[in-house]
Amino acid sequence: MPRPYYFLSTRAHSVGGPVGPVKVLRSDLAGTTADLVPKLVEAIHGRDILFVVHGFNVNQNDGLNHLGYWMDNLDIGNVVPIGILWPGDCIIPIFVDYVVEGHEAIHSGKLLADFISQQLPAATSVSFASHSLGARVVLQTVSGLDSSITVRRSVLMAGAIDDDCLTDEYKTAASRIGEISLLSSQCDDVLKLAYPAGNPLQGIIDRGHPYWHAALGREGAASPYPPPPSLQAGWMIPEPLNYGHLDYIPGAQLEGKFPTGVDIPPDDTPVPPAGTPASLRAPNAKWKPAWSSGFVSTRLGRP
Repeated sequence: MPRPYYFLSTRAHSVGGPVGPVKVLRSDLAGTTADLVPKLVEAIHGRDILFVVHGFNVNQNDGLNHLGYWMDNLDIGNVVPIGILWPGDCIIPIFVDYVVEGHEAIHSGKLLADFISQQLPAATSVSFASHSLGARVVLQTVSGLDSSITVRRSVLMAGAIDDDCLTDEYKTAASRIGEISLLSSQCDDVLKLAYPAGNPLQGIIDRGHPYWHAALGREGAASPYPPPPSLQAGWMIPEPLNYGHLDYIPGAQLEGKFPTGVDIPPDDTPVPPAGTPASLRAPNAKWKPAWSSGFVSTRLGRP
């Protein structure tokens, strides 16, 4: 099992279901009815927070475990990692449900913004890391945060959101974030196939039309880019690493950590990349989610 972590949840049910009021959970206190808000407020007082957000098709139990394993692998010093659970479960076929779940992400983001602003203003700053449709949860949350909350950094991994979101739909949110980092991969077949199919306009317009957009997590940010210094250079994972949509967050405990200093390697990088610990080089070792946690740790740890 992962180490104990606090989670904010907008789930009304543990599997499927609608968005509900924000609850504070702790992974080692399953089933408790105690009010954990005071304990969380105490834990984050005067410290930086990293909120970690899962994507779609993730139920509560998987969110607790998979995010927990990934947070176990972070190297972020005194920063407090907090998972975010939201009802992005895929309960009908993915190509249909994908559009619907965007509304759940937006609703969740609005509730989370209110909760963080009202209950966690004693934090020094907040940062975010997200996977897939969690990018929309993050940007919607940032949009609604009180102006007194400092948003230090955000890392959007495999973002299932339009590639121009940082200069269009969420332009204001992007302008509030000190540094934005992306991880994108052209080997992401989920975003290649499911994301355009989930766009209601996809059957009407084609690539190159001004209304056509790819996914942020497949093609990276569309130009023109947000003004510096917010969007950080380097986001396209080289094709030899063969990063698919489900390679960023682990389904089980990871066998090792990358040393700090992980960044986008050159296009001709070896597989696995240079610096991979021996424990992650064994056959079937899950080095990819360990690499993504190393990337986030590195970007978060920069002065």
